[in-house]
Amino acid sequence: MGRSPGKKGGKNNGGTGHWGNLTPLVLAGGGLKMGQVIGKSDAKGGAPSTDKYGPDNLIASIYQTLFDTNEARVAADLPANIGKIIGEGKPIRELHG
Repeated sequence: MGRSPGKKGGKNNGGTGHWGNLTPLVLAGGGLKMGQVIGKSDAKGGAPSTDKYGPDNLIASIYQTLFDTNEARVAADLPANIGKIIGEGKPIRELHG
């Protein structure tokens, strides 16, 4: 969860609230393309100004990195929702360079 783009309760209070529109995330290893910043925010830091990625994109990136897509499709004991994410999910494309 990121922080709100503005101060809460006026300038004397000085705190920030939780903000779900933008969230920093750090990934390392796993065969993904590292050493990059993905995405930008608007000038106030309140909303994405580039493609918006969500938890479903992150999960698809992880699953598609961990599992062989062709093998996962034929695995009888794999839950259907996981198989669908592996086969049809939209990963964060910049991580798979």
